[in-house]
Amino acid sequence: MATKLKITQVRSKIGQKHRHRATLETLGLRKINDTTVREHTDVLEGQLRLINHLVKVEEAKEA
Repeated sequence: MATKLKITQVRSKIGQKHRHRATLETLGLRKINDTTVREHTDVLEGQLRLINHLVKVEEAKEA
């Protein structure tokens, strides 16, 4: 089973590059403290590398 990651936006997107803002929107993060759970993939890894200064990433607990 693939691992799941819990991604939380911790910094504002104001003043960030357009690509960074678009990546946050793609992940479904619109406001500070918004959280989403995604499956860990190579594509997600690249997105998180781009916006690592704006988000906090943790492993999601299995329910």
